[in-house]
Amino acid sequence: MAISSVEMELQDPKMNGDLPAGAVGCRQEREGFLHSHNSAPGRKSAEFMDFEGKTSFGMSVFNLSNAIMGSGILGLAYAMAHTGVLFFLVLLLCIALLSSYSIHLLLTCAGVVGIRAYEQLGQRALGPVGKVVVAMVICLHNVGAMSSYLFIIKSELPLVIGTFLEMDPNGSWFLNGNLLIIMVSVLIILPLALMRHLGYLGYTSGLSLTCMLFFLISVIYKKFHISCDVGHNETAAESKSPPVHPIQGLNVSCEAQMFTVDSQMFYTVPIMAFAFVCHPEVLPIYTELCRPSKRRMQAVANVSIGAMFCMYALTATFGYLTFYSSVEAEMLQMYSQKDLLILCVRLAVLLAVTLTVPVVLFPIRRALQQLLFPSKAFSWLRHVAIAVILLILVNVLVIYVPTIRDIFGVIGSTSAPSLIFILPSVFYLRIVPSEVEPLSSWPKIQALCFGVLGVLFMVISLGFMFFNWATGRSHVSGH
Repeated sequence: MAISSVEMELQDPKMNGDLPAGAVGCRQEREGFLHSHNSAPGRKSAEFMDFEGKTSFGMSVFNLSNAIMGSGILGLAYAMAHTGVLFFLVLLLCIALLSSYSIHLLLTCAGVVGIRAYEQLGQRALGPVGKVVVAMVICLHNVGAMSSYLFIIKSELPLVIGTFLEMDPNGSWFLNGNLLIIMVSVLIILPLALMRHLGYLGYTSGLSLTCMLFFLISVIYKKFHISCDVGHNETAAESKSPPVHPIQGLNVSCEAQMFTVDSQMFYTVPIMAFAFVCHPEVLPIYTELCRPSKRRMQAVANVSIGAMFCMYALTATFGYLTFYSSVEAEMLQMYSQKDLLILCVRLAVLLAVTLTVPVVLFPIRRALQQLLFPSKAFSWLRHVAIAVILLILVNVLVIYVPTIRDIFGVIGSTSAPSLIFILPSVFYLRIVPSEVEPLSSWPKIQALCFGVLGVLFMVISLGFMFFNWATGRSHVSGH
C-alpha cells in the first residue's frame, strides 16, 4: 500500500508538531480514510495545516457565531418590512436549516477523505483547478466582508466620537474616517490577526457577541419607548428639517403585515441567505476543535446557527414593530443621534464588527497558504506578512474606492451562493464514492437539488442587482 502524504504528516513534526490527546479522534478518522480511500496515482494528497485540537466546544461556538454575525443584521428589519412578519420568519428558518445542511455536506466530505481544508476539498473534488477556484472564492468573499466592516467603522466611528466630544466630525482632522480606520487596523485588528490559532479569538468573539446582544436588548427596549407616529420623524423633528428618505413599502400605517409581496422582496431574500455565511470558517474551526468529530462539529454549527437565528429573528421583529414600513435599510439611522443609549449601541456595534475582522481574515490567510505554500512549514514571517498585506489592501479599497459596496455586492452575490450551496453540493457529489452512495441515491439527489438552488440564488441576486443599477436604485448590502 502506498503511503499518502496525510500519513506522512502524522510523522512530520514540522507540519503540526506533537499531536495532543485531543487529536486521537482525528487520527482515527484519517486512518479510516487511508484504509479505504487511497489517493489516486499521480495526484498530490491533501494535508492538514496547523492542527492542534485545543479549542473548547464553547470557544468554537463563539468563533463560528461571530463568523455568522455580520453587518447585514442592521438591514433585517428592512427585509421584514418587504416580506411580512410570518413570511420573513419562515424564510429565515428555511435558510438557517439549509445552512446547517450545507455544513453537514462539508463535514461529511471532510470525514470521507480526512481533509479539513476547504481548498483541499476543492482539489480532491475538481483537481488543481478546484483548489484555485475555492481559494479565490474564499478570498473574494472574505475581503468583501472585511471591507463592509471597515466601511461601518469609517462612517460610524467619527459620528460616535464627535458626539461624545460634542464636536463636528467634519471640522476635526483627528475625526477623519480614513485616519480612524487606519488606527483601528493597526492598534486593534492587526495584533489579533497575528495570533497563530483561530481558537485564541474565542474570547474576543464572545465580547463581540455580547455587544450584539446589547444591541438586540436596546432594540427591544426602544420598541416600548418610541411611538409609531414619531419613530420615522424623530431625528427630523429634532433638527427641524424634513425627512430625507421617503416612507417605503406597501403599508404606511402602524400595522404589522404578516405577509407582504412587493418588487423588493426578491432582493431581500438573498440578503437573508448571506446572513448565515460562515462556511470558510467551519473547517478551520473544525481543525482546532478539541476532541474533533463530525458529530461534535455539527453540534457546534447547529448551536451557532440556532443562536444567530434567534438573534436575527428578534432584532428584525422588534425593529420592524418599532418603525413598521418606514424602517430604513440601516436600522440604526432611524434612531435619534442624541439618544445616549443609541450612542452606546453604535459604539457596541463598532466594537463587534472590529473584533469580527480578525476572524474573517484567518480563512483568507489559510487559503493563500494552501494555494501558494502548500508544503511549507509554519513561518512567522509569512504569517505576519500575509496579514499586513491583506489589511493594507482592504484599507486602500475602503479609502479610495467610493463604490466598493456595489463592487463587493457583485462579489457577494457570486461567492456567497458558491460557499453555501454550490461548492458543498459539488464536493459531496464528487467525493462521496459511488459504491457507498450511488448518484441515484436520495442523499445525492438532495445534494444536486441543493446546488441547483444555489445557482438560482446567484442568478436572482445578480439579476436584481443589475436591474437596480440600471434603474438607479440602491439597497442595503452586507455580510
